[in-house]
Amino acid sequence: MSNVSISTNKLSIGYRTASGGEHIVQTDLSFSLNAGEMVCMLGPNGCGKSTLLRTLAGLQPALSGEYTHSDAKNIALVLTERLSMDNTTVHDVVAMGRYPYTSFLGGLSAEDEKIIAKSLEQVGFDLSTFIFHLSFFNAHSDGEKQRILIAKALAQQTPIILLDEPTAHLDLPHRILILRLLRNLAHEQGKTILISTHELDLALALSDRILLMTPGKGIRLDTAENLKKVDAFTRAFNMDIFNPLG
Repeated sequence: MSNVSISTNKLSIGYRTASGGEHIVQTDLSFSLNAGEMVCMLGPNGCGKSTLLRTLAGLQPALSGEYTHSDAKNIALVLTERLSMDNTTVHDVVAMGRYPYTSFLGGLSAEDEKIIAKSLEQVGFDLSTFIFHLSFFNAHSDGEKQRILIAKALAQQTPIILLDEPTAHLDLPHRILILRLLRNLAHEQGKTILISTHELDLALALSDRILLMTPGKGIRLDTAENLKKVDAFTRAFNMDIFNPLG
């Protein structure tokens, strides 16, 4: 039985323009991701990391080629876009992840409530002091909002989780907490985790494989050790990122 959960074949990604043309970001992307692994996607700004995630999640169409998921209806996506939800509590935001499982009337069961609470605890909220039923989402910092949105994705309990810079607004302890949590979810629950990130040091230390994207020149998917051996990082970033003093 195949362990592949996401695969692409000669996939081209980008945007369709108002005039009917295409703005191509990357072409001929062919790779496979497995259940039970956390893959970190690295590359300079503008190389197509966010575009690839949005394409795989079905938010924008592929320009050509194809991609498949082992369970296309069960994908959770966390973006870095700043959200404003007036008069919406933290509980209500995380509860959105349970909607695929609720009844026709949308009621939450006791089990749903347990999953919501556990998801918030997993991303570092202390529920002995944090009254999430009364706390409004907009009252929180960008970093706290990011953790709440990750909790929403965890509450969705999908086999595939796609995250666009999930640690962008977090301090160092919470960056480590989130990436450790995602790695454990992949290894212990067999999930496929694909993360776009600029956290080079944490990605190298915690990911199972690196999906390294070079602007306009495709990707390489391999272990960090193998990518270092062939100097792939220097070519992708056009500099020796492991020697900042030059």
